[in-house]
Amino acid sequence: MAEPALPLPDDPKLTANLTHFARALRKAGLPVGPGRVLTAIEAVRAAGFSRREDFYWTLHAVFVSRPEERQVFHQVFRLFWRDPRYMEHMMALLLPAVRGVQEEERAASAAKRAAEALLDGAEPPAPPARDEDEDEDALIEIDASFTASAEEKLRALDFEQMNAEEAAAARRMLARLSLPVKPLKTRRLTADPLGSRPDWRRTLRGAMRTGGEVLTLARRKPATRWPALVVLCDISGSMASYSRMVLHFVHAVANRQGQGWARVHAFTFGTRLTNITRHLATRDVDAALNAAGHEARDWQGGTRIGACLHDFNRDWSRRVLGQGAVVLLITDGLDRDDPALLTKEMERLHLSARRLIWLNPLLRWDGFAPRAQGVRAMLPHVDTLRAGHSIASLEALAEALSDPRDRGEKARLMAMLNG
Repeated sequence: MAEPALPLPDDPKLTANLTHFARALRKAGLPVGPGRVLTAIEAVRAAGFSRREDFYWTLHAVFVSRPEERQVFHQVFRLFWRDPRYMEHMMALLLPAVRGVQEEERAASAAKRAAEALLDGAEPPAPPARDEDEDEDALIEIDASFTASAEEKLRALDFEQMNAEEAAAARRMLARLSLPVKPLKTRRLTADPLGSRPDWRRTLRGAMRTGGEVLTLARRKPATRWPALVVLCDISGSMASYSRMVLHFVHAVANRQGQGWARVHAFTFGTRLTNITRHLATRDVDAALNAAGHEARDWQGGTRIGACLHDFNRDWSRRVLGQGAVVLLITDGLDRDDPALLTKEMERLHLSARRLIWLNPLLRWDGFAPRAQGVRAMLPHVDTLRAGHSIASLEALAEALSDPRDRGEKARLMAMLNG
């Protein structure tokens, strides 16, 4: 199908079309105001419509001011101006279906955000009808995932049971979350007039300037520093519904200023270990996760927790776990490798970290018990074990970090393991 011709510069609909396009950009997250709309109209009238490429770069020069905004602009422009069937394409992007991480990775970065901005509240198509002969329990689970949810209910909703609209709302809530941490006291001392320890050297140095008379007593206190946060996120098939949401949360923590972390390091693992720290420095979350997905080739694959932890302990432990780093391990513990290797590497990781916090989505089940050999191997070597299946469980991380005595569900499960 041939692409529709663009209007001429004197077309009376030019202002309306550019205004609608700018409104879509603003809904997709770009800082577009009325001033830029007027500038875009004048720029298009000056540059003309002789070539689509010129039209694209004319609007790009007006609306894009940061590198991370390029991908969002590209997707909105493609759907709004260049795709004659853009409404059908947007509806397909927003189809509420249960998909894994690998399927979401195929979509270009920011494509869903562009679709949501252009639809502007339009309802996506209903999910296809299911066969009545399918398993009844599975049918109930899918039905539950399409129910409407208020913000409080959304906090407790399992990531795996969210539809497209709920997942988008959850990502917006995760972008606002913070993970504050208290500073660590060091052996070094720093000058402080209200400090508890006298500083005799500075006191005597000051007395030398006053003829040997001590006029003030200098004091000092222990210096503080901020710890680093190291995130190890399982992206295997059993974790597909949770890993992407957790990485949205980690991106928000890595890019939020003033919450105390010296640095946030992030690694993904399935069948191999991948360092995605530099990708999370990208301010646009869609571009960051898209780049991380391209580098981590084992999305929704198998699980080799012991081997991946071995690679981390060997290649990265000394680089990122110094100076009291906190390790956040997100996995369900379903590992089929040698349990002796997993036990050894978990013990080494535990000894290298200031605190090792394990988030396990399987804790959402009341009847969860440490029966899997991977869970049994990992459990004794963590400081805290908590659920990691919902927004509320991620919000509770702040409580775990503020209380060094917090053990979460570890004590209960250890009693079951030893009993």
